Amino acid sequence: MADNESLSPEDVAKTVAETMYRKDIAAQHLGIALKEIGPGRAVMTMRVTDTMLNGHNICHGGYVFTLADTAFAYACNAYNQNAVAQSAQINFLKAVAPDTLLTATAEEQSRTGRTGLYDITVTNEQDDIVALFRGNSHTIKGQMIPGLTSKEEK
Repeated sequence: MADNESLSPEDVAKTVAETMYRKDIAAQHLGIALKEIGPGRAVMTMRVTDTMLNGHNICHGGYVFTLADTAFAYACNAYNQNAVAQSAQINFLKAVAPDTLLTATAEEQSRTGRTGLYDITVTNEQDDIVALFRGNSHTIKGQMIPGLTSKEEK
């Protein structure tokens, strides 16, 4: 591993995300891919497969929630301080057809003390917003990679 003194917050976020993804069996199983990562920000994609369809032949909302929740998790853990969801809500705005590539973009709105607030926008390939998710994070003891800090945290 690189010398921690030289790691930028972006490098910390990338290293943490790579470590998280190796352990994230659910994301791997669903084909969720990390496209971008930075402090308090993550972009992830997921292709809707036939096994994700409900009785209306559209993507089950639980899978849309899972994609958004995964982007939320990567965004709030990007500082290498373990964080978990304290609460989350989602609004479904548009049905999602089979074989759609969904993109979830998580953006930190606030991070104070041990809590954070994140907005996640889920879009389809036409950039239509299909869901809006808001999550509250709470930091807990520990780090994904013990001792890894950015030069700005020292």
